[in-house]
This record gives sequence, C-alpha cells and structure tokens, in this order.
Amino acid sequence: MNFPTFAAFSLGHEVTLFASGDSQTSAHLEPAWPRALRLDPAISDTFAPHLLLLEKVRRVAHEFDVLHFHLSYLPFPTFSELGVPFLSTMHGRLDLPELQPVFDMFPQAPLVSISDSQRLPLPRSNWLGTIYHGLPENLLTPQPKTQPEYLAFLGRICPEKRVDLAIEIAALAGLPLKIAAKVDKADRAYFTNVIEPLLSQKHVEFIGEISEAQKPTFVSGAKALLFPIDWSEPFGLVMIEAMACGTPVIAFNRGSVPEVIKHGVTGYIVDDVRGAVEALTQLEALSRSEIREHFIGRFSAQLMAQHYADVYTSLVHRATRPRLRQVIAG
Repeated sequence: MNFPTFAAFSLGHEVTLFASGDSQTSAHLEPAWPRALRLDPAISDTFAPHLLLLEKVRRVAHEFDVLHFHLSYLPFPTFSELGVPFLSTMHGRLDLPELQPVFDMFPQAPLVSISDSQRLPLPRSNWLGTIYHGLPENLLTPQPKTQPEYLAFLGRICPEKRVDLAIEIAALAGLPLKIAAKVDKADRAYFTNVIEPLLSQKHVEFIGEISEAQKPTFVSGAKALLFPIDWSEPFGLVMIEAMACGTPVIAFNRGSVPEVIKHGVTGYIVDDVRGAVEALTQLEALSRSEIREHFIGRFSAQLMAQHYADVYTSLVHRATRPRLRQVIAG
C-alpha cells in the first residue's frame, strides 16, 4: 500500500502506523503481525490478522485525532460508533454487486477514492474527495541509457491485467518484451494454463517479481511501459512508476487511465491492440524529461500527503478537536 506516512512527518504531524512488523516507515510502528501477509507462508486465514489489527486500533482510538484506514469497509461497523474522526481510502474495485448494500448500511462513513473513475459505482457514498497515489520523488529516477531497446510489463499477472495482450502488442510491433511481474496464489492456475505457454516466444523474457531497487533500471531501459488492462483499474501505480523514470506509457482506455496519463505528453491512451502498436511508432514525439516533470507536478508523495493532511484537518475541525495526530491502519 501507498501510505502517506513518511511525508506526514515533513508536514509536522505525528504518525502511528498499525501494520506488519517488517514495514519500512519513519512513523511510529505498532506491529499487528510480524510479517507482510503475502510473504508469510504460515498464514492461511488472512482475516484473523486484520481483525487483530482493528481491535488494537479500537483500544487506543481515543488517543488520536484522526484514524485513517486502508482496509476497505472492514472498519465501518466499529469506528462509525466511536466518535473519533476517521476515513477510509478505497484501493480496490467497487463495481461488485455485493458491495452496494454494505456501503448503503453505512452512508456516513467518510471515504477517499484514488480516482474519480473508481467511485462511479457508489455515487451516494460519503466521498470526501479523490487523492491520487504518490511516490517519493527520488524513489524511482531516470537511469542513464544510450537507447531504450525493449517494451516493459510491470506489476502482477492476472486475467484483468492482460499480459497476453502485451505479448501480442510486442510481437506485432516487432519489439522484445520484458515481463517483471509477480504471480499471486490466486492467479497461479491462470499463469500456468494461459500465460506460461506464451513465454516461450523468442521476443518474450519473463523476469518475475523485482524489487524497488531494480525498478529504475528496468523501467528506464524500456521504450515504453505497456498497460493493456481489461477492467476498470482504480488507479494503476505502475503508470506513475514509469513516469517517475521518464518512460512513456501505452495504456488502454479503462478506469483511471485518462486521469493518470496525459495523452500525447506522458504516453498514449488507446482502445485496442492495433491502437497500441500504432502508438509505439509515435514515441519519438514524447519527451522523457517532460514525462518526469509531469510526474513530479502531479504524483509526488509530498503532494499526496498534503492533500490527505487537508482532509484530516477538515475532519478534525468538524469534531472541534484541537490536536492533530494521525493513525494509519492497513
């Protein structure tokens, strides 16, 4: 998750983070579980640690001025009754039919969306605003490269991300494709049955999951990042990761894409495979330094943190509480 904790300190706020014990943060960390759940092979029931985290926060809730959750609707029943200002940032898809009754049950629960597109399925909910994700300006930076040579796919392999279409786009464009992506347990069968047979093609190189330290070189070395999604993506962090490195993005016109990509400046928004292939012939018209500048101007972590601080202040003023301390759970 993309918590705005580190920048909150530079804005003068005291922050407590309830998360896994291996989290890297400059906030005061209150571990709710020793390791990130995705990386803990001993975990079978991920709901149990989440329940534990919520109870830990509930027991100290009145020590804080603002509670900021990244756990979808899970905090609603408990924290709607406590009287402590709270908000929840929605990170996932909201177009599932079973979600509407939940949000209708808690119409006053304060919400933040990560794109305007994300909130469309729930127009009656209590939206405080849209705050785009941000990254530290120096986390991912352009790396020196004589000439980008390949196309890149970064992120996660699953049906809606359509790495198969990325492979097809690269083949039609006559360009090599490097795939740096993780495969979650839930998508293992899809990877084995659908994607793995495609990886034997000569123009495809499957790298697997890469670290933050490896991303700048990988992304900077690409002619473009391919983002051929087949769903209403709530945000798409890999798009701004590419922009941070000055690398253009070729993205399908779904979900948040028109809010993140500035067509003809940071990349091209297309409708299909053929459109993506055509867009690849126009990359020379884009400036990598301008792409980087656009990232800094719209998607820096400092800017994200300031937007959240403004929301916190508004909530605190409504509750007429004098201090500003913040807790983030997720």
